[in-house]
Amino acid sequence: MNRHTIRKPTMLRLLILCIVALASVKFLLGSQVNRDADMSVEVDEEKRVLQQRGALRWEEEWEKNNEGPGGRQVPDKPRATSQLDSSPTQFRVVHFDLKGAAPKVSYLEQIFPLLSTLGANGILLEYEDMFPFEGDLQILRSPYAYSAEDIEKIRYLAGLSNLEVIPLVQVFGHLEFALKHNKFAELREVPEYPNSLNPHTPGSQALVRSMLSQVLDKHPGTRWLHIGADEVFGLGEGLDSKNWLNSNNGDLGKMFLNHVKEVGSYVTDSHPGLGLLMWDDMMRHISVETLRESGLPNFVSPMVWRYHADLETNQIETYISSYQAAGFSNVWFASAFKGASGPAQDWTPVSYHLNNHLGWLKVINAMSRFPSIHFQGIVLTGWQRYDHFSVLCELFPVGIPSLAVCLQTLKHDGFTDEAKKQIQYFLGCKNFNLDKNLCEGGGSFPGNEVYQMVLHIRENLQNDIQKLLANNLVRGWFSRYHRKYQFGNPRNLEKFKDRLSKLLEDWESYLQNFRTHLEDIFFPDTVEEWMEENVNEYMDQLRSLATDFEAVIKRGGQPKLL
Repeated sequence: MNRHTIRKPTMLRLLILCIVALASVKFLLGSQVNRDADMSVEVDEEKRVLQQRGALRWEEEWEKNNEGPGGRQVPDKPRATSQLDSSPTQFRVVHFDLKGAAPKVSYLEQIFPLLSTLGANGILLEYEDMFPFEGDLQILRSPYAYSAEDIEKIRYLAGLSNLEVIPLVQVFGHLEFALKHNKFAELREVPEYPNSLNPHTPGSQALVRSMLSQVLDKHPGTRWLHIGADEVFGLGEGLDSKNWLNSNNGDLGKMFLNHVKEVGSYVTDSHPGLGLLMWDDMMRHISVETLRESGLPNFVSPMVWRYHADLETNQIETYISSYQAAGFSNVWFASAFKGASGPAQDWTPVSYHLNNHLGWLKVINAMSRFPSIHFQGIVLTGWQRYDHFSVLCELFPVGIPSLAVCLQTLKHDGFTDEAKKQIQYFLGCKNFNLDKNLCEGGGSFPGNEVYQMVLHIRENLQNDIQKLLANNLVRGWFSRYHRKYQFGNPRNLEKFKDRLSKLLEDWESYLQNFRTHLEDIFFPDTVEEWMEENVNEYMDQLRSLATDFEAVIKRGGQPKLL
């Protein structure tokens, strides 16, 4: 047998093996593509399910609380899918003031879908000490600050609800959270006050740049950054500033603009294409010429803010006119849905905030008079503190009905009948009583338990104790004088023993349940602060009353202690 006869079968076998190998590779690649496609479908489906989870949860709760025939009366439920957006507003952004009562991420997960459903398409996150600063800035962090993973999850959850995330970093005023620390106290404009930064000290720019860099690093791809720059209290009062003003014709506005421009230039140079926003109040009295010459209009958009119920629309339009003349291309507005009617406000006056938004709608609908400046969006601020050192304003769950009213008013270009139906539907209320600022007849929004319990506490706790103290038996036989010297007649005291014991027991039990609901939403420091400011003053009085009662009873009708 010759060599060619032997080689032919061998060649054939090799050819067959190659064909089999190629087929195997094709099969494997095809399987991988199919798996990738399947995974993509699964991810999309998971995203869709997550987006709807909150809405489904509210729907289930709503159905449970509004049983229909044989149960509670069901209000007319408009179809959420039929909403028409008649608003002239491009962006409706909800502000989270995290320098007080910052919610846990688990609560934000419930809230974000609701915000989107109500008409929001963005969130403004004012972190302050809740940001996970690192390195030299780690001292700025609250003990309960979000972690880097939390920030990533917040951004992810916001994306699921189609909410654009805009971080806010203060760069001039309202820097108490940084300047309160000895490490940065030398950067204060006025040595005694931690409010504002000295713009002439080299360390000031270093601090601001470090904060900005860390925040922006945790927000890749963000389109906007808010740099604050409002209420720079004390500016011009520091020694360095006085010297600068003496050499520059006392031009305080120019000094302010120089600092903001330096900050803005740093951000836009390091992050090309990033849009900058800033509060407008410090620019309101700076001349158009000075604003234009500063170059600031080239890379910053002013955010005009006013929170009063009786909005001075003519004054607002004057500001807009000035900013248009100065060369700003875009303008934003800022209203308030809570936290703007008193530094210690614990219950949101919805009518007050509704009127604020109705005023802003007038301004928005008049923007055609300013053809050279584009209205880009409105931020609904929800202040939690007036500043870093003030007490808490209304908790976020307490402000949700007001937020719903304000968002739907913007969405429907007025507080229309359709807006009212949608508000009632999304909050799960049987009736929304605007006169009483109440969501009546249930409620199924996230945090509704806290909303209802805060209402019960503010309406009943102090009143119950005052009623007890006004009782003739207490006034006659257990007065402050009796308690001070621990004497009294046990026969008369026994007559209100049960009432005192039951009142104390009932409130202790109720407040323990309330704490549990608070702890589901907020960190321990918020729970402690709210209880101290709104509960303990009255409960301490009731507890002290019970303690004194037991002490007097034990003395068995003996003479007063001297």
